[in-house]
Parts: sequence; structure tokens; C-alpha cells
Amino acid sequence: MNRLLRLIGALALVAVASACGGSEGSTTTLPPEPEPVLQAAAEAMGSVESVRFLIERSGAPIYIDPLDTLNFESAEGQFSAPSSASAVVTLAVGSVNAQIGAIAIEGKTWLTNPITGEWEDAPEGYVFDPATLFDPALGWRPLLASGLTEVEWVGEDDKNGEPRYHIRAQADQDRVAVILAGLIGRQPVALDMWIEPSTGYVREAELSTVNEGQTSDWSIEFTEFGEPVEISPPDIES
Repeated sequence: MNRLLRLIGALALVAVASACGGSEGSTTTLPPEPEPVLQAAAEAMGSVESVRFLIERSGAPIYIDPLDTLNFESAEGQFSAPSSASAVVTLAVGSVNAQIGAIAIEGKTWLTNPITGEWEDAPEGYVFDPATLFDPALGWRPLLASGLTEVEWVGEDDKNGEPRYHIRAQADQDRVAVILAGLIGRQPVALDMWIEPSTGYVREAELSTVNEGQTSDWSIEFTEFGEPVEISPPDIES
């Protein structure tokens, strides 16, 4: 009976989170237990209509081009459902930092030329697509719903001045590449998440990945859920 009551309560929380998915103003607070929090987070993150994101990397380099010359440093941008994203990507090219614009719409990607600033089709082999973060079948929703093991309730934290539920878990290798927008290959990782108690949104996440024996550290931040966003294809001169 207790198990049944907990299940009913969890399903009710998922329904509440789904109804509030596009709003910052929910007053419903999730209980401090990992299962209902992750269920609500899966629904909330799978129902995102728009959001601003920041992805930052430190440690070992991660290259986004086939020639291993463009080392990813960070990306800051916006997502708009169902599958559009725009970002400013900071890259290290040797000892010099450069920024390029990136727009991805329904699997098609354009970049600004780092020298001319003009928009161009992304070259073959380019891998960064932040729109996949919120793909209901590929991104955060399936990761949170079924792609986590060894789930650990760390506690209630204050993160960036706001209350958060801190959960740590092992993330399934088939999902990790997606939540880092294609920047790394398949590998299991330990994932720390800070979830907003009132909405179920994952607000911050941290993880480390290994490539050729070298470790890269990642931080992800999500803000401005539900704010108006308009993303259009760039004007490209023929």
C-alpha cells in the first residue's frame, strides 16, 4: 500500500510539473526524494518551449572539426522548440581565442566564418548541435526518465543564490553525447544535477569526460525558461 501511495504521489507531481512546464512562477515544491524529483524533471525538461543555455569546458581540449584545430571553450545561446538553437561559440585556435555564431534548425547548421563574419553552411564533420539537448526522444527527458543508475540524493543546496535539489548519478553512455550537444563520444559519466524544487527544471549540471586518457570538465547552466525566442535561418549571399 505504501508503495502504491508513493507511486500515485509521484505521478501527481509529474502532472503538476508538466502543467507548469513553460512557467517560472510555479509555487508547487517537489518533495526532497530522488524518484519523484527525477520523474518531474524528465517531464519538465522534455516539455521546454524555450530556454537560454551556457555550456563551458575546461581541462583537456575538445575539437569540433575533423582537423582538430577548433578547440571548444564555451557556447552561450538559446533554444526554441521543437528543434531550433542559436549560439555564440568560443573556440581556441592555437593560442588565440575566436568566436563564431551558430544556428541549428531541424538538423541544418550554419556558422559564421571566423575571418569574414559571413554566414556559411557548416562544414562536413561539424558536430555541435545544442537543439538535441531538448529533443524529447534523445535529450534530457529520456536521460532523466531511464538513463540514470546509482542515483544518490546529495541534499538541498544553495546554487547561484537559489535553492536547489542536488542529485548525483551515473549517466547512460548512450545519452551523454546528446546532453553535451554532440561534443563527445559515448561514455558513462558521473553527473551532478541541481534541480529547481518549484518547477523540476535542471538548472545546473556538472560532469567530467575522458578522451584519449585526458579529462575534460563540463558545466551546463539553463536560465530564462519560457521566455520568447525567435530563431531564423541566416541570410547567406549566393
